[in-house]
Amino acid sequence: MTTKAGFIALIGEPNAGKSTLTNRMVGAKVSIVTHKVQTTRARIRGVAIEGDSQMVFVDTPGLFRPRRRLDRAMVAAAWGGAADADIVVLLVEAHRGMTDGVARILEGLAELPRGRRVALAINKIDRVEAPALLALTEALNERYAFERTFLISAEKGHGVEDLRRWLAEELPEGPWLYPEDQIADLPLRMIAAEMTREKLTLRLHQELPYQLTVETESWQERKDGSARVDQMIYVVRDGHKGIVLGHKGETIKAISKAAREELEEFLGRKVHLFLQVKVRESWLEEAERYSEMGLDFRDGNA
Repeated sequence: MTTKAGFIALIGEPNAGKSTLTNRMVGAKVSIVTHKVQTTRARIRGVAIEGDSQMVFVDTPGLFRPRRRLDRAMVAAAWGGAADADIVVLLVEAHRGMTDGVARILEGLAELPRGRRVALAINKIDRVEAPALLALTEALNERYAFERTFLISAEKGHGVEDLRRWLAEELPEGPWLYPEDQIADLPLRMIAAEMTREKLTLRLHQELPYQLTVETESWQERKDGSARVDQMIYVVRDGHKGIVLGHKGETIKAISKAAREELEEFLGRKVHLFLQVKVRESWLEEAERYSEMGLDFRDGNA
């Protein structure tokens, strides 16, 4: 039996549906999905099997015009994921069409190494009528020579199987890169931190979610099969700490409960989750915090 394996980078603007598509391809939740933009910070890898092919999906941070060090590091991680992949899939939101951001990404694709294979996936097709979809498909293909174009709804699953089969067929021959039962190459500590950060992002509003980070400080396996997980939430101001804690600690309790339940479902066993909040004004300028997120601190240099 000839096996195939390779890396597939999903790129696009923030909120284009990259995380949703990763999770649907893998069949499990490995990537943070919220209604807020710029929530994926690290290049999260999800692993999926299709026939004799092992597909490693690299869910990159959304590509946008960076303003801060963290933004620049995220954008560098996204383009790094595209440059390293065997196949790149550009996701474009059907209802938003050819935005300035998409135009900049198309220019960036021209800078990828020669021979890099790029497919187009127009997502959220249920939001537009067929004539508009056809016009967008033609406009995008005029701007860049995509190998294939797929019309999909990552959320509802429409067209995803066609994309999945094509990707599996087009990967290079070679041995599988991960054990058959592994669905992600992120350490459990980082997956747990991402789950908690997602709950914080969903619960809190405005700029605060982008000025906090979550780190799993300890993970202890217990004799009864359960796990004790201690996490630290770093915020930049005292006022933010109060918002995260909430009145009489109600907000942090609700976040802890939601994150614990999701982690228990993911692991299939009991979890004891303990959250603390610490003010660390300079965490956005600390190399160690970036390493915990899977980003390169140096990529944030102006």
